[in-house]
Amino acid sequence: MNIDLTKLNSGLVTTINIEEIVDFSSKLEESNEILDLVDVNVKVAITKNSTNENVLNATIKGNMILEDAINLEELSYPFETSIIDEILEKLENNENSIDILEVLWQNIILEVPLKFTKVKDLSEFHGNGWKLVSEDDLKEINNPFKDLKHLIGEE
Repeated sequence: MNIDLTKLNSGLVTTINIEEIVDFSSKLEESNEILDLVDVNVKVAITKNSTNENVLNATIKGNMILEDAINLEELSYPFETSIIDEILEKLENNENSIDILEVLWQNIILEVPLKFTKVKDLSEFHGNGWKLVSEDDLKEINNPFKDLKHLIGEE
């Protein structure tokens, strides 16, 4: 996403506003977690701060296609993130454009959840001598006081 900064740098405008759907397919190979990005809408505002540096403010919305943490099916995970007052690198003397795709990509990567699942019923995930249990069930199984509940009348 290459942005022409000529008007901003020459003082003709105080802000450059852009809103568009961005294709991140060239960046997907850098991530093992994100299978695809769909409908990524980017709203960008670039201004100058008091020290004459280019400052980026952006909002990124879209859907990540991720692998379910339990059943490994592909699923859509909606995300939204904001970039506030990110100072862009200094431009070379004759440059009047900047590519902000890398900055946007880094902020999208930060939105990837560690684990994401839409599975509600874990009872179907079992096998010969094993079964998948939830965090709550695990706490109950490993509770050292579970055998004492019958003494105080709880069942």
